[in-house]
Amino acid sequence: MQRTFKRSGIALAGAAAAAMVLTACGGGGDAGADLNPDADLTQQSLTVSNWAGYYPEDLAEQFTAAVGSPMTITNHATNEEIMAKLTAGGDSGIDVAFVSGQFAQALNEAGLVEPINADFVPNLTNLYPEAQELSYDPGNKISVPYAWGTTGICYRSDLVDEPTSWNDILEPSDDNKGKITALATERWLMLPAQKALGFSANTTDEGEMEQVKEKLIAAKPGLLAYDDTTFYSRLVSGEATMVVAWDGWCNYGTAENPDIKFTIPSEGSDLWADTMVILKTSKNKEAAHAFINYILDPTNHAWVAENILYKVPNAPAMEAVAGLSADFPNMGYTPADLLKQEGLVDLGDAGPMYTEIATEVTSS
Repeated sequence: MQRTFKRSGIALAGAAAAAMVLTACGGGGDAGADLNPDADLTQQSLTVSNWAGYYPEDLAEQFTAAVGSPMTITNHATNEEIMAKLTAGGDSGIDVAFVSGQFAQALNEAGLVEPINADFVPNLTNLYPEAQELSYDPGNKISVPYAWGTTGICYRSDLVDEPTSWNDILEPSDDNKGKITALATERWLMLPAQKALGFSANTTDEGEMEQVKEKLIAAKPGLLAYDDTTFYSRLVSGEATMVVAWDGWCNYGTAENPDIKFTIPSEGSDLWADTMVILKTSKNKEAAHAFINYILDPTNHAWVAENILYKVPNAPAMEAVAGLSADFPNMGYTPADLLKQEGLVDLGDAGPMYTEIATEVTSS
């Protein structure tokens, strides 16, 4: 998913307290390359790739001040963009990449990521126990979740009743036709029809996906647009009454108009996660682990929830921003709430089928 910034101005606090101490702390974890607990991190220059606006502007400076490793951040716009770079062959020059969970799974299956050594990430203990149950990487063996959430319907409660079904998007009333947007990114384009038809969001069955395609093509005349970036602005202006939205992005609309609300349809939805992976080609693996540990410091991770309005799987971090749920109710969803939804996993050989269907639907 692409990301955007809506709130800013809060600097990372407690940097010194977040400094990584490279000593074994127990806890095990499947280590890949041998890591040196006495490594001089000032001699390891770290390169991290993340979505623009998904981190503090001064993150590199703060991390270097706290840990000692020089750091550069590069930006990617989409999962597909960073995946193309990481799978092109050779050393991409990236040590840590932020990707959505199913892409972390694909990178691991291609042998491109380093197992997480829990001894070098003591702040893993800040994660909710439920964060160990993510379907693309049970136990966080090859990735560490950064943010997580679900997908639903974001709507103007002053203009329409609360939608209860994905069919409110796919088969709208006459009053709402032409006032609805859907997401264009493949997995989330499919999601409403998959759930409305009672299928898995990870289905690879060609017969089921043919029904999904037919339902999405039939729904297209009722749409205002496919919109992955400005849908909440359309709600604010009143151009749209209901949109398919990631929960965090719905909050950007709610910040401008409290009549904008978020709901999960009765047929259920997905559980997505954005995660951090260490590339096997990294020559700075101790610093890479230190970076992940730094992010998991409660003060640092709370910044993500406070400024980007996405939930993070870090218990003390979410406790620190518990007040956000008063204005943004979906920030109060618990890990148990999220785990009721279906975790997204890599589609393997069925990926091209989704791409072909998405092209047929959006160009029909």
